[in-house]
Amino acid sequence: MKHRLKFILFVSFSIIAIAIVLFIPFQTALIFYEENTDHIEAYLPIKPGETFQIIFKHSIHLTDVVEKYEVTADYDIKQYEMVYEEFGIGMPSNAGPGETFVHEDGKYYLKDLDNYFSSMNIRNGKTVSEHRLVWGNDDDSSSKKEHMAWFNTYFEPGAWFTVKVERLPLWKRLKGVKIHEGKQ
Repeated sequence: MKHRLKFILFVSFSIIAIAIVLFIPFQTALIFYEENTDHIEAYLPIKPGETFQIIFKHSIHLTDVVEKYEVTADYDIKQYEMVYEEFGIGMPSNAGPGETFVHEDGKYYLKDLDNYFSSMNIRNGKTVSEHRLVWGNDDDSSSKKEHMAWFNTYFEPGAWFTVKVERLPLWKRLKGVKIHEGKQ
């Protein structure tokens, strides 16, 4: 009888431990959900305070546009800077209140942006499909290096995604692909 009670306690404890590991969200990630679904296509582990960039090739003037973001403490996405080389459709030509517009070394910098998003809808380029995700820090004094992944490694050209920062439990992490540094 004593052995049976120990076995039941062991099994119960094991089930509870497995449930905790599988269902308690413990890792914060930048998640790419397939358009209008809860299907996780890919995710990047990231913490509040960390930054990332989305770089895309403008489909008309064919130069890179860099959008810089930071993850806030409440898991919003804050856009704080934009860098581009050409004016054209969709490119700002001046700064709004509190923002700074600078032209240096042939590039335009729109700095001090204060745009917050709980989610963003992003399309992987279809005509010019050269989107990249950059994260980390390229500062040599930091132990963390800058990393880059091409969208086409993870997503079909023309695919739409809802991007959010959320805490993920293990079972949801298993549903998507972890983004890592790679080449196109």
